[in-house]
Amino acid sequence: MSAALVLILRLLLALVLYAFLGYALYTLWRDLKVTSLLVGTRKIPSMTLSRLEQEPGEGKAFQVPEVMIGRDPSSDYPIQDETISSRHAKLSYHHNQWWVEDLTSTNGTFLNDERLSTPTVIISGDLLRCGKIDLVVSIETLS
Repeated sequence: MSAALVLILRLLLALVLYAFLGYALYTLWRDLKVTSLLVGTRKIPSMTLSRLEQEPGEGKAFQVPEVMIGRDPSSDYPIQDETISSRHAKLSYHHNQWWVEDLTSTNGTFLNDERLSTPTVIISGDLLRCGKIDLVVSIETLS
């Protein structure tokens, strides 16, 4: 083979390699853009917490990805009761579900009369007990 032919083949191979790399980077960029648009437009279903003794509809609604329950006035759902820790429990929305987690509270957090030891999925109608306070969880369904 002549040197000119080898040089042309090497240049063509380099051109094909750069074209492949460019197409791969374009594909990754396009997929990342679509994924970011989907995550940006994802809607968090509204969750309402109400005390068991309250009338339906008198609870507090949340549409944020994280809700703190505790005795601390800066909590998202403050409860003034001596059986509630200052940072008692955390409700968070991820993996398209609402989760509840006990934050090592003194009197514990119970979901449907079972003590929480790990983060657990909650659904509408669940009974959440923090200390001696019973809360009813209502989650709006997205359509």
